Amino acid sequence: MASSMAIGGYGISGGYHSYGNYHSPTAQSANQDKQVQPGRKSSPSECKTCKERKYQDGSNESDVSFKAPGHISPQASAGMVRAHEQQHVSNAYEKAAKGNGKVISATVSLRTGICPECGTSYVAGGETRTSIAYSKENPYQKNQKAINAAKLIGANIDYVA
Repeated sequence: MASSMAIGGYGISGGYHSYGNYHSPTAQSANQDKQVQPGRKSSPSECKTCKERKYQDGSNESDVSFKAPGHISPQASAGMVRAHEQQHVSNAYEKAAKGNGKVISATVSLRTGICPECGTSYVAGGETRTSIAYSKENPYQKNQKAINAAKLIGANIDYVA
């Protein structure tokens, strides 16, 4: 959950503003959510773009979340997208276990974005890439080797001898 640490109009020196009064982090973030930052159209608490942002899974796995479009708040987007991508990783391990295979790699990438209306940063989506290797006992690999062997018979004949 990346959030902006800059405090509008104040320096960031130990959490004190220019008059020396201490503001707790929760008070600062609550005040930030209500104020329109310079160069922004709205504050994060009233941002229409953030309220209408939808997430949907584009994979062919039917047992993961967000098959139908759903809203996630910018504050919860990192955790929700990470959990969703973890479902894809878990599915890869299950698929490998069922097919006598082994997961060679599982990589998750998260994309972030910044709302053009209020400037709030959020996780915009993610991608999971997995690689599964199956053992040599896989019947599909055995059949492929037999087909390849049949193709190569007689391919290398020494006509000189």
